[in-house]
Amino acid sequence: MTKTDQQDLSVLTAAKNGLVYLTPNDWALIVDKAARVRFKAGDNIVERDRRTHGVYLLLRGAAAVQIPPFTSPTIGPGEICGELSFLDELPASASVVAQGPIEAYYLDRPTLQSLFELFPHLASRFYRSLATNLARRLRDLIAAKPEPTIRTPTAASKKQS
Repeated sequence: MTKTDQQDLSVLTAAKNGLVYLTPNDWALIVDKAARVRFKAGDNIVERDRRTHGVYLLLRGAAAVQIPPFTSPTIGPGEICGELSFLDELPASASVVAQGPIEAYYLDRPTLQSLFELFPHLASRFYRSLATNLARRLRDLIAAKPEPTIRTPTAASKKQS
């Protein structure tokens, strides 16, 4: 394992909103199979209404999760995105946009599935971590107030006045 891999493992295991149930050995298996990807500020990491076919684990940088009409929460190092689309194999429900330079690991479905077949306990800890993250994010979203929308009068409403 390289020094960079060890630094990445530190980021992933230290994240309080990351995949908290994974063990250091689980992370070593994941890092070994993951592809390192980079994004520039403004790049879509995940694009709403498009399938991702995998998940991204942020290593460096921050990204805005855009779910209109809500205020965009931010995710950072150690956090995952693309997991909802990964779970249900449907297009993404939100866009995730890089706020600056991003480094991340990308794991596609076949890679994760092969790891899960070889290491079933990794799968259970991975999915438990995803469930915990999704529950927290849903609670945060419910607690958030939608951004105010500006309503302009329509022709029908003008006739009623």
